[in-house]
Amino acid sequence: MHRAIPRCARALLALGLACAAAGASAQAWPARPITLVMPYSPGGPGDAITRVFAAALQKTLGQQVVVDNPAGASGTIGTAKVARSAPDGYTLLMIHVSHATNLAMYRDLPYHPVNDFEPIGSATSGPMVVVARNGFPAKDLEEFVAYLRANGPKVSLAHAGIGSASHLCGLMLMNAVGVKLNEIPYKGTGPALNDVMGGQVDVLCDQTSGTVPSVKGGRIKAYAAAGKARLGSLPEVPALSEAGVQGFDINISFGLYAPRGTPKPVLEQLTAALQKAVVDPEVRARLEGMGVAAVSPEQATPAALRVHLMNEIDTLGGLLVKAGVKAN
Repeated sequence: MHRAIPRCARALLALGLACAAAGASAQAWPARPITLVMPYSPGGPGDAITRVFAAALQKTLGQQVVVDNPAGASGTIGTAKVARSAPDGYTLLMIHVSHATNLAMYRDLPYHPVNDFEPIGSATSGPMVVVARNGFPAKDLEEFVAYLRANGPKVSLAHAGIGSASHLCGLMLMNAVGVKLNEIPYKGTGPALNDVMGGQVDVLCDQTSGTVPSVKGGRIKAYAAAGKARLGSLPEVPALSEAGVQGFDINISFGLYAPRGTPKPVLEQLTAALQKAVVDPEVRARLEGMGVAAVSPEQATPAALRVHLMNEIDTLGGLLVKAGVKAN
């Protein structure tokens, strides 16, 4: 009888350890593919950036990272999809300035950009550039500004939808030049850029990640950098300030988010994977080829992204409020 008790105890202990191991295994993350939502159309600069980071995260986390593009409504469709997703680390969001500006534009936004998401970290920082179709009748920046001022509403301005980076850049361009252009909204930068290359619309102001390859390939013309200085990726293109136009300075950053309530250990793993990605030479080289820079590891943190988001809600959201832009 005395010998039977230790044997039972050993059996129960073994069973307990087996159950604990099984439970730990079931809780291991990631145990299946991860969906990375980019809420704009395929083919645009955001999509290209997202796919670079999807590959880098996949390499570090050891699970497939699939990019999903539920485009439309200034990115709110895809963003709402992530907000409604289970907070388990298997559905993530890569988004830029629209995460901040949609709060100013939509009275009935189906999520809150701060309250419904966990920031993981910033990923990139990229300047903007003003481009036009190849047949646009201006040989340089001074002629370009003069043509806009003389023709105003006759000039079509493409953008990727209300509140998008290209829309904000277009608003700043019109404010800086002092003219109202004919705005043509698209469901993403990809189709907008395609129509500029095809000559269906005149002008687009957008991220270098999408426009630089087309400029270097001779498919569109670049007139101005949307900042205070020339771009390293297009050093021959002047800044708009060189034509005496002031108040035109915009830089677009992408950040990675998870649904609110995602477990802290999962968030920590994601932040570590993102920090590894932003210093990866292959990632940096691919981004540089698009005219975009990876952020520093210090910026690829939840705290840094939270501060950046709050600043954009204040500054760029304020720009839309001042312009009276509303989506609904």
